[in-house]
Amino acid sequence: MLDFFIVNVALPTIDQDLHAGPALLEMVVGGYGVAYAVLLVLGGRLGDMAGRRRLFLWGLVAFGLTSLACGLAPDAWTLVAARVAQGAASALLMPQVLATIQATTSGGARTRAMSAYSGTAGVASAVGQVLGGVLVSVDLWGTGWRSIFLVNVPATVLALFAAVRWIPESRSEHPTRVDGRGTALLSLTLVSLLLPLTEGRAAGWPVWSWVLLAVFPFAAVAFAVVERREERAGRTPLVPPSLLRIGSVRGGLTMLVPFSLGWGGFMFVIAVALQDGLRLGPMEAGLALVPLCVAFFAGSASGPRLAARFGRRVVMAGVLLQAAGLLAAFATFRFGWDGLDALGLAPALAVLGLGQGLLLPPTLRSVLSEVPVAQAGVGGGVMVTTQQSFMALGVATLGSLFVSLAPGLGMRNALTVTLAVQLVAVAVTFALSFRLPRRMA
Repeated sequence: MLDFFIVNVALPTIDQDLHAGPALLEMVVGGYGVAYAVLLVLGGRLGDMAGRRRLFLWGLVAFGLTSLACGLAPDAWTLVAARVAQGAASALLMPQVLATIQATTSGGARTRAMSAYSGTAGVASAVGQVLGGVLVSVDLWGTGWRSIFLVNVPATVLALFAAVRWIPESRSEHPTRVDGRGTALLSLTLVSLLLPLTEGRAAGWPVWSWVLLAVFPFAAVAFAVVERREERAGRTPLVPPSLLRIGSVRGGLTMLVPFSLGWGGFMFVIAVALQDGLRLGPMEAGLALVPLCVAFFAGSASGPRLAARFGRRVVMAGVLLQAAGLLAAFATFRFGWDGLDALGLAPALAVLGLGQGLLLPPTLRSVLSEVPVAQAGVGGGVMVTTQQSFMALGVATLGSLFVSLAPGLGMRNALTVTLAVQLVAVAVTFALSFRLPRRMA
């Protein structure tokens, strides 16, 4: 989760060192996100079949090796290829976390574990940019931007020791074969949507981007048809339609769509605005997000307990606080742009982070609350795929809007327009929060 965002504040430095250019820089970000999103559901299914602990360990090893490849990349294309491989490694290990929680815990222990997971996932997205800015500025042993990837290597070694000692093995009691047609069609669906939207603008919208966008609706319909046929025939599809008919799954995933879209776009846009607009250095730009991280952690720590008492009203309050934080950020940028520093943004970002901390953990827990243990891997894969896909779309759509408006309107006006669009996504999130269960365990 951290590595999706850690490169944002390092992109200018990577560009200076490798002479990457806008298109390749977007591929450094988007290549990881696309590979991650495309393979998540397959990673969850493989864990159900072969053992979740085993897949987690293999995924960790692959993540460490691909991180090393990123840190040693001699040119931009090698870095892009290593980032794609790193995203694929992440897709092997990530679904196993949620699946193991579902399969090995229950009651209060599951609530605590899910709260820890969602709090970690949410904080990581902001901490990624903080850590990225600090590492680039400190320039450990002259490694510059490469340290944002090399730091993963010792972290992976520690995680491997911890995983071998503490993670229990679990798998589905009735493992099934991999749904080859479903896997291919889901991959085509996600690639035909995410790849042109994340790379098309920087590449000048070449013919291939329009061809892929034209393929997307046909691939999506074909995937839905094939999965329904597989389930009706008594086989196990990659994404069982019956899973999506569970009320908590459907309601939670629907709400995650606009939330993830806005959140992914915001984190990318704020990184660009702080450095290119306000001319903050990488470290100051990263540290500007510390209030958001602290407030998110506080909200995620208290949100589950409050949700158990007040139900979905806590999630709705979180959405309203998120809106208040965005409105405060809008006003801060609109009227206080001249002379604005990291401290001036702290109040708005703290309110924003608190709202998201109250919103995200109960929503993630709600999505998986009624998923059968046998489908824990695919359920976690579907949820994280939804998150990741729409975070990548947020970077592509809101990021492209911001970047395209900035030359004509100026950085400040482009940023305020983008924040106004994000407020629409927050309004949709609030409307969809009524679909969550009134009571949330």
